[in-house]
Amino acid sequence: MALFGARFGGIKDAVFSSANIPAAMAVLVIAISAAYADHQNKIVSDQTARADVLVKVNLIRAKLEGNINGNLQLVHGLVATVVTEPYMGQQRFASLASNLFGGDSQLNNIAGAPDLVVSLMYPLKGNEKAVGLDYRMDDRQRNAALRARDERKLILAGPVDLKQGGQGFIGRFPVFVPSAGNTERFWGIISAVVDVQRLYRASGLFDDDLGIDVALIGKDALGPRGDQFFGNIGVRKSNPVTAEVLLPSGSWQIAAIPKSGWPSTPSNAWFLRAIMAAAGALVVIPFLVTSRLIGERQRNYAELRRLSRRLELALEASAIGVWEHDLATNDLSWDDRVNEIYGKPSDGGPRGYSDWAGAIHPQDLAGANADFDRAVASRGTYSSEYRIIRSDGEIRHVRAKATIYQAPNETAKMIGAEWDVTADVLLNTDLVRAKQLSESKNAELGAAKARIEHIALHDSLTGLPNRRYLDQMLEEYTANAKRDGCYAALLHIDLDRFKHINDTLGHAAGDAMLVHASAVLRSKVENGGFVARIGGDEFVVLCTVNDDIKQLALLADRIISQMGEPVYYRGHRCRFGVSVGIAVDNRKDAEAKHLLMNADIALYRAKSRGRNRHEFFTEAMQSEIVDTKQIADELLGGLERNEFIAFYQPQFSAKTLEIVGVEALARWRHPKEGILAPDVFLKIAEELNVVSTIDRTILNQALSDFQGWSAAGLHIPRVSVNVSARRLQDEELIKSLRELNIKKGTVSFELVESIFLDENDDLVTWNVDQIKQLGIDIEIDDFGTGYASIVSLLKLQPRRLKIDRQLVIPIVESPQRRQVVSSIIEIGKSLGIEVIAEGVETMEHARVLKGLGCDILQGYAFGQALDSDRLKVLVRSRRLRAAS
Repeated sequence: MALFGARFGGIKDAVFSSANIPAAMAVLVIAISAAYADHQNKIVSDQTARADVLVKVNLIRAKLEGNINGNLQLVHGLVATVVTEPYMGQQRFASLASNLFGGDSQLNNIAGAPDLVVSLMYPLKGNEKAVGLDYRMDDRQRNAALRARDERKLILAGPVDLKQGGQGFIGRFPVFVPSAGNTERFWGIISAVVDVQRLYRASGLFDDDLGIDVALIGKDALGPRGDQFFGNIGVRKSNPVTAEVLLPSGSWQIAAIPKSGWPSTPSNAWFLRAIMAAAGALVVIPFLVTSRLIGERQRNYAELRRLSRRLELALEASAIGVWEHDLATNDLSWDDRVNEIYGKPSDGGPRGYSDWAGAIHPQDLAGANADFDRAVASRGTYSSEYRIIRSDGEIRHVRAKATIYQAPNETAKMIGAEWDVTADVLLNTDLVRAKQLSESKNAELGAAKARIEHIALHDSLTGLPNRRYLDQMLEEYTANAKRDGCYAALLHIDLDRFKHINDTLGHAAGDAMLVHASAVLRSKVENGGFVARIGGDEFVVLCTVNDDIKQLALLADRIISQMGEPVYYRGHRCRFGVSVGIAVDNRKDAEAKHLLMNADIALYRAKSRGRNRHEFFTEAMQSEIVDTKQIADELLGGLERNEFIAFYQPQFSAKTLEIVGVEALARWRHPKEGILAPDVFLKIAEELNVVSTIDRTILNQALSDFQGWSAAGLHIPRVSVNVSARRLQDEELIKSLRELNIKKGTVSFELVESIFLDENDDLVTWNVDQIKQLGIDIEIDDFGTGYASIVSLLKLQPRRLKIDRQLVIPIVESPQRRQVVSSIIEIGKSLGIEVIAEGVETMEHARVLKGLGCDILQGYAFGQALDSDRLKVLVRSRRLRAAS
């Protein structure tokens, strides 16, 4: 802003100087004359333009008047004929009207409306929609028709939208015919329709060379008071030329402007202005040139004074001294600042070579002289830096710059400047020292960074690379393998029984086993292989392999064999094995990140098949994992959508074959696969820890169905529901059962995994006791398969036990199995426990079991598991058979 203000002030001083007064007066007189001439030129131009438009407007007005009046005049003869023949028909009317069409006529049609209803029409074709029109019922045409009747004269209306389509101007002729008593009777109206587009075209409104924009005002011949019905609405707002179009009844107003609008500037304006400017320039320029030369000289003097002052201030502020050396006379001149640098008095006295050389440090004098002599010899630039010793003994660093200059008719002189750079030299010395220190620190930081990176990428216990390092190497190995035409392979190794050693001998023993395992892996993996510990007791071996992958199996076997050797730790003989999962990226589209995932899947398979072995990853494993994942996702969704339902298998008295209860079995109503049995989803449900949720769902549904059976009058004494051991370990189990208000003796809980009852679990024992107190019976399921025991019977004191189907099915053919089942029944009898046999496939099974003393029978011989509705049908049908 300050710079702008200074420039503006300078311009103002230049313009308003006294030297410019004559030029300013001449400019003022020329400007006034030019403005007056331009104004007069504008007036003349506007009048000429309006006159040109008016000529075209009058031509259009004349054509419009001639065409409208000519068209309507043709109809007067037809009106006179109708007066003499008021009862003429359509044929006569058409014959007369047809004579009016042709030539330059713009008539579209002529209609006769006796009693204001159109019944006569020519031409009829294309105008059928107008026949039958009652003017009194048409809001758009009623007023004009009644006006023609009442005023007894021709009324021109339009443009109007026609019934038969299009637009037209309608001339309505009222027709009065003589009647008795020298009076006249209103016959009706003859309407002549003038086609709007043809009229406009015939009147020149659509001519390509028209050159003006036209607007027509005065719809229904109302003149300037009427609405605009043709042209751009902006014409009326642009100071148009207007004219009146006289019609048989009323008038229109025609308004027009040039198509490009009224010219804002006359076409010759710039020519006139150029002449005035040239004339003014011939007068003003000599005045301006003279005043500019005077002003330029004054500014140069001022600029020279300003620059001298700026240089003086700059030299003073920067402590730069200036000296001059006459090369011919060797005279030397120093200013006050040079004297101050060398410690000399500022007395303006002469200086010589001795004053300069005597102050320079002896070690630098030769170099300074050489620099000076070289500059003089080459007539180039002098540049030198040296130390001086002041009179007080202080050493200062000085830098000198000079150049040789020779003015015309004068001797050559060297003019230079010198300044004290002691602070710069000392700072540079400090910077060099700081740089050396920084480089030393950087080296230390680099070493520390390398140590940190090594720690971050390696396991502190075994010294092996860790998971992070493995992730980096996976990409590198797979890329190198593809480049070299081989495959990257990964062995995922997990120590078996490591947890047992860790828990019994302590973490130090576990650490020793991990160190031993790492040493074994290092010794078994050839050069180029990569061994890493990725967490806990898991290791990874990464290597490359050709088409023969048997070498991977051999490597895994060597590792398994060596790991199986005993390890001695503080007198203890420790053994552990390993399971190995192997994956090879032998597909072109394989990704490095999938290699570890696939090896992990293979490891899981090795562990599930007995541990201490290796397994290769296969696509079948992947498919199995995907299928299991899909079923798991669908199972969780099925729980949310209440897709798990209860099916019921009836239980029958062995003596009477009456239904004494039902067992509620979980089924999955899969939206695509239909009803699925537990063998499809139970294992996955256990892995997802949702078996308790399924148990709770089946219990709630069984209770709801049981109430429905009772309400329907069906007698089903009780319903049995499976309960897993995990649910018996639920602290909230008893609270949730109390909220269900279960009627005593109507519900039994089957304990599938009663093996846990042999363990000392206080919570399970307390829950079982509380279940009994709630009136819920306890049954032991699958008795005889190895899970349940005599101890569990004595401890649990169940109401019933169920013999597993594996023991029941062979009893018809096998006396040994029959004896086993008989013994179980005797045990139950001796302890007061009812015995249920499941797997009763035939009535022969039922007969044998009845003879052995079994209480309740369950199996396909009596019925499959049914949903609630089909169970109702079964119970009702048996009741009807019993009644009959």
